[in-house]
Amino acid sequence: MIEFSQIAKTFTLGKRKVEAVKNVSLTIKKGEIFGIIGFSGAGKSTLLRLVNLLETPSNGSIKIQGEDLSKFSAKEVRKLRRRIGMIFQNFNLFTSRTVAGNIAYPLKLEGKPKAEINKRVEELLQFVGLTDKANDYPEQLSGGQKQRVGIARALANSPDILICDEATSALDPDTTGEILRLLKKVNKDFGITILLITHEMNVIQTICDKVAVMENGEVIESGNVFETFTNPQHPTTKRFIQSVQQDRPSDILLHQWKQSGGEDLYRVIFKGELANRPLLSQVSRKNNVDINIVYGSVQELQEKFFGNLLVSFEGEKADIQQVILELEREVSIEEVIFE
Repeated sequence: MIEFSQIAKTFTLGKRKVEAVKNVSLTIKKGEIFGIIGFSGAGKSTLLRLVNLLETPSNGSIKIQGEDLSKFSAKEVRKLRRRIGMIFQNFNLFTSRTVAGNIAYPLKLEGKPKAEINKRVEELLQFVGLTDKANDYPEQLSGGQKQRVGIARALANSPDILICDEATSALDPDTTGEILRLLKKVNKDFGITILLITHEMNVIQTICDKVAVMENGEVIESGNVFETFTNPQHPTTKRFIQSVQQDRPSDILLHQWKQSGGEDLYRVIFKGELANRPLLSQVSRKNNVDINIVYGSVQELQEKFFGNLLVSFEGEKADIQQVILELEREVSIEEVIFE
C-alpha cells in the first residue's frame, strides 16, 4: 500500500543542513494500522508529510499502491491528497463553521451536489456519534468531540489512507481510549489503512498492528507490535515499553529488597497460551522449590496474553538451577542485574 524506500529528507537552515529523515525503508500493507513512535525531533512528523507530498524527499522513493509519487504531476498530487485523510493534534476545525459545516467543507471543495453533501454529513455524524451536535460550533464541544469532528471530516471524501498526527496527545486518558476505539472502527468498517505518529506507547499498544520506532531521523526498530513489545531489541524501544508496562520496580526498591536479604530475582516472560498454564507452580513444586512473585503483571496485548513477572526462588541451590533449566525450555527467563 505505502512503500518507503531509502527515504531521506534534508532541510537547509541558513548555512546549516538538518537531516530530518535518514535512509528509511518501510512497507505498510493495505488495511493495516501502522504506528510510528519517537521522541520529539525523531523525524516522524516529517516522514508523514512526505506521504501526501507536503514535503518532497531529498532521496529515495515513496510508492502508494505501486505508484511512484516522484513522478506525479501537480494535478496528480491534488488527486492523491483527496485519497488521504488527515487528523491533527489540535483538531484544526473552522471556528466560524458548525460541526456539519466543518464536515461538509472538503465535499464543497470537490463541488459535490448539496443533496449528496447533506447525506454524507448525516452518515458521518451518525458514525462518530455526534448527530445531536450538527449545528453546534467547535467552541461548544469538548476535546474528544472536536476530534470526532476531525475524524468525520477526514472521512468525508472516502479516503484510502488516514494519517493521524498525534491525534490523542491533547486528550485525557478516557477520551483517548474512546478516540482509539473509533479509529479501530474506521479501520474495520471501511478497510482504511491508518498511518499514525505518536510519542505515547499506550496508543501503539492499544490500536496498532505494526510499529516503527524512530530516533534521530532513523528507524531503529520495526515489526509486529506483539513481538516488538515482548522482545524489544533497541534501548530506546525498551524505554518506551517500560513507560507503559512498568515491568521493573524502582532501583530504590530493588536495593531495599537485596539489602533486606531478598533472594536473587529473575524475570520470567510468558507469551500466548503459556500464560494460562500454572507452569511456575508445577515446576517449583516438582523440584521442592518455593516461588515468590515479587513484581509484574499479566496483560492482554494484540488479543494475546503477555506475562512479565519478577520472581525469586527459595530452596537448595541445585534444585533452583533445575527449576531455571526446566523453565528455560518453555519461557524466557533471565536474572535481574542490580545496577
